[in-house]
Amino acid sequence: MEMRQVLNAGLKQLMAENENIVLLEADLGKANGTWDIRESYPSRVFEAGIAEQHMVSMAAGMASYGLIPFCGTFTPFATRRACDQIAVSVCYARMNVKIIGTDEGIAAEVNGATHMSFEDISVVRAIPNLLIFSPADNEELRQALPELAAYDGPVYLRMQRKVIPDIHTENYKFDLFKVDTVKDGSDVSIFCMGGILPTEVMKAVDILAAEGIDAAFINVHTLKPLDEAGVLASLEKTGCAVTCDNHNILGGLGSAIAELTAKKAPVPVEMIGVQDRFGEVGYMPYLKKTLHMTAEDIAAAARRAVARKAKK
Repeated sequence: MEMRQVLNAGLKQLMAENENIVLLEADLGKANGTWDIRESYPSRVFEAGIAEQHMVSMAAGMASYGLIPFCGTFTPFATRRACDQIAVSVCYARMNVKIIGTDEGIAAEVNGATHMSFEDISVVRAIPNLLIFSPADNEELRQALPELAAYDGPVYLRMQRKVIPDIHTENYKFDLFKVDTVKDGSDVSIFCMGGILPTEVMKAVDILAAEGIDAAFINVHTLKPLDEAGVLASLEKTGCAVTCDNHNILGGLGSAIAELTAKKAPVPVEMIGVQDRFGEVGYMPYLKKTLHMTAEDIAAAARRAVARKAKK
């Protein structure tokens, strides 16, 4: 199932349960898989057109009257284009607005560099009062949507649109404010965020295991507020880290983990992500290889982290 289908079903269910929930779109309802919601709730879906700043401002106004607006568009338009409205109208005013950015990072593929938002988390992470969430798979999004709707405050939901492999079993229990230990380990902690790289991390864990390196895989679905206790608990076991996110290494998951370790647990940290450059047109396998986001790249980063730890 595509992740946008999970979003569609989840929003429909939430709107059935709570008449205050509304949906705003910026000409991408079909691309984001939410177009048909307007058939079920024609008076609660609002089309802003290609005017993302206007959409976010509308959402802030609706929230001021007690509605719970979800706003959907692609990540660069949800953040870069509407940054001031998010900062002032939503976060400064503490409006209960849920902003959905889809096609995270290289998921934009052939739409190219203009649609590959490698800085969206950097942009919004610096804005106070905003919760940042990025699901690793469909099950995580399915369980998270009710919690995001119930959370009283601004949210940025960064997600994939299309098919991604599941990493969680049917017994998975989601906690919005706790990191998710997919696999425990004793030699290196691999922290990952979002839906594009978990499968590469799992392959890297197997590569490292064959070499005698026991890697932990920690899924950081909520970047802000960061579960510092959960991150530090893993680092106490392993003593070194690799961060993996489909984003610029500046300002994303890597920066968040490095900031935390610098303050509370200085350990070697290696970062997998976009090395401060723009994207390009291409399909996922090519982009992962070109931007050094493959399982082999992650395993190599883990080896470097372990080697640096040994020299301390």
